[in-house]
Amino acid sequence: MKYLYINHPVFLENGATLPSLRLAYHTYGKLNAARDNVIWVCHALTANSDAEDWWPGLVGKGFTIDPERYFIVCVNMVGSCYGSTGPMDINPATGQAYGLDFPLVTTRDFARILNLTANYLGLQKIRLLIGGSMGGQHALEWASLYPDRFDLLCVLATNARHSAWGIAFNEAQRMALRADPTLGTEAPEAGRAGLEAARAVAMLSYRHYRTYVNSQTGKNSEEPEDFRASSYQRYQGNKLWKRFEPTAYYALGRGMDSHDLGRDQKGDSDEDRIAKALARITATSLVIGIDTDILFPLEEQGLISRHLPNSRFQVINADFGHDGFLTEAKQLGDLLADFLQDTLAIDGPNKHAFTEGLTGRKFALPGTESV
Repeated sequence: MKYLYINHPVFLENGATLPSLRLAYHTYGKLNAARDNVIWVCHALTANSDAEDWWPGLVGKGFTIDPERYFIVCVNMVGSCYGSTGPMDINPATGQAYGLDFPLVTTRDFARILNLTANYLGLQKIRLLIGGSMGGQHALEWASLYPDRFDLLCVLATNARHSAWGIAFNEAQRMALRADPTLGTEAPEAGRAGLEAARAVAMLSYRHYRTYVNSQTGKNSEEPEDFRASSYQRYQGNKLWKRFEPTAYYALGRGMDSHDLGRDQKGDSDEDRIAKALARITATSLVIGIDTDILFPLEEQGLISRHLPNSRFQVINADFGHDGFLTEAKQLGDLLADFLQDTLAIDGPNKHAFTEGLTGRKFALPGTESV
């Protein structure tokens, strides 16, 4: 892991200021002489900058995003607990950790920070920008704000505006966090109970009905309340507690809720405003949805693809709902390899041929596909 230190104030959308920034990042592979082999990976909510670790089978030697071929970059989100500036840093105004007072870093704020990072690293052109879930939100914001920087864009299991459904899930998690009186204090294991409860709520959106029925039906023992589904929820909560910090989880969820590509555009409807923001993106794009994703359903990726000027829309089948963007590396790798190969010669007026015949594609909505 490497660090980039930005020793000047960073002004945020809500008027707050971070006096400086520390950005943790990983790179893999080598930049070629033409400096045109950069793949930039945007990570999801509780991941980190080590893309080879959390996206095995897609990123790494011998896989589609191969460091033998590409120069790969991934930067840890601001607000996280994996190396970049976050709630555990000292607030110079108080001399204590920011904690719950860490300022809101919107998806647009972080897109601008990513652009600043690319400038500092001397990477003027990025061959492919890719991200899933919250990482896809960052990728869309960045590609819309600075369209000339990117040749190709791939977003998966994401949206152009965070939905009321997604915000409700995040607020339920924040309610669980705030219900823990130790959150943001110096108590031993501060925020643990709240974080574990919040993660249990989140799991219901990351999976889907069949995931639980197929894998968690039944009991662990003859005890009347020893349900496998119950112990699974507790296991997932404890698993996150072992690797993540509660106030960082709180901060990043707020950032996700801020996501709205079209909020500064004019239009008669939300979709009109989003369409104008998406129309700014000039990169040839691959949009991927997951057939069982209830958190970011297919209609959200369909909207993105419908309004991107040069896009292909693909749907993958997954048993794990939203988390299919992590578990279905083989399917994703195949789609991405085809995309990278198909777009090698696409440029200028040829871009429109890329989408011919694809815009009318039909797909089954979640719950209607055969079982």
